[in-house]
Amino acid sequence: MSAYFAALSEALKAAEIFQPCLVLDRDRLDGNIALVKERLAPGLAVRLVDKSLPCMPLLSHIARALETNRFMTFHPPVTQAVLDAFPEGDLLYGKPMPVGAARAALTRGAGWWSRVCWLIDTPERLADYGALAAALDTQLHFAFEVDVGLHRGGFRDPAEIRVLTVPERLHCEGIMAYEAHAPEMPGLFGGAARALKQASAKAAEFAAALDPDQRRILNIGGSKTALLHGGGFANEVSIGSAFVLPSDFDTPGLDGLRPAAFIATPVLKALDPMLPGPPTVSRALQAFGLFPRKGCYLYGGKWMAKPVFPEGMKPNSLIGLSSNQQFMGLPASADVKPGDYAFLRPTQSEGALQHFGAIAVFAGGRIVEFWPVLPMG
Repeated sequence: MSAYFAALSEALKAAEIFQPCLVLDRDRLDGNIALVKERLAPGLAVRLVDKSLPCMPLLSHIARALETNRFMTFHPPVTQAVLDAFPEGDLLYGKPMPVGAARAALTRGAGWWSRVCWLIDTPERLADYGALAAALDTQLHFAFEVDVGLHRGGFRDPAEIRVLTVPERLHCEGIMAYEAHAPEMPGLFGGAARALKQASAKAAEFAAALDPDQRRILNIGGSKTALLHGGGFANEVSIGSAFVLPSDFDTPGLDGLRPAAFIATPVLKALDPMLPGPPTVSRALQAFGLFPRKGCYLYGGKWMAKPVFPEGMKPNSLIGLSSNQQFMGLPASADVKPGDYAFLRPTQSEGALQHFGAIAVFAGGRIVEFWPVLPMG
């Protein structure tokens, strides 16, 4: 582990990066892509999640490797950027948009918004989108959000879909089923395998409730579950964060994949830490193991990330977090000095990848290029 981060540190110094940045290991990324291809069930396409990979060169790199033009999108400005970058892109919304947001996007955007499939979760939203299509004199495509156990919204019973009358200018493309609850299901309730099986069976019932020309998109899964599906009703799975593997995605379904994204930041100060007030208080807390005997201050901080190097580095609740100079406690054996780099692993990719501006791409032992990220808003 230390040799790996030593190599990253040397690459950052050679590239003259002396401020917090997001480093993407392209070699590890390619290894993760290859493993996904190997484990993906036959007949399943991958729909890339743009919110989890908010960087156009990153999306393009993965899309080329997987030979996919399918994207799951969540935010109209990002949707527009993906549409612009991928002329053949097929976009499915991963959450229902307020009809006002859809109206604004359709009236301000170019004609290629016809490649967007909206998400419908209630009869009321279906009627609203029907009225929008009529007002704009256009055809809109949509998929039903269906509840297969997560209970975050969407239609709960296939019978609810069967009785719907789809407005004239709307066309149903299929369903989106999300079973993020499955990996977290405790054994008391049957565990992950049973929850996944039940979710797939429920989604298949929804698919059967559609006419044959309404089944172009039969979507299920997310990064934690996509590789656990062995076929069945679905023709595609959604994957995003798995390719860079932030720490929240250390799950059995992604065994073998390696973390490919790290926050790197210079160490500003290395010192024997002392709390404000009488020195005896700090010494007493150190004696009881409640306050570290060694510490450092980082350039920046308070990120959605967990420290990974130097080994044993961790925040301390007595000093707290800071987005300016983050204090980190260190083991007594740590050899850390100002100018060294500390590394943290993002807990999630969305937001974290966009936080630092252009991503520093590490490959073959050096920083080889910088990939611009998509705007947050």
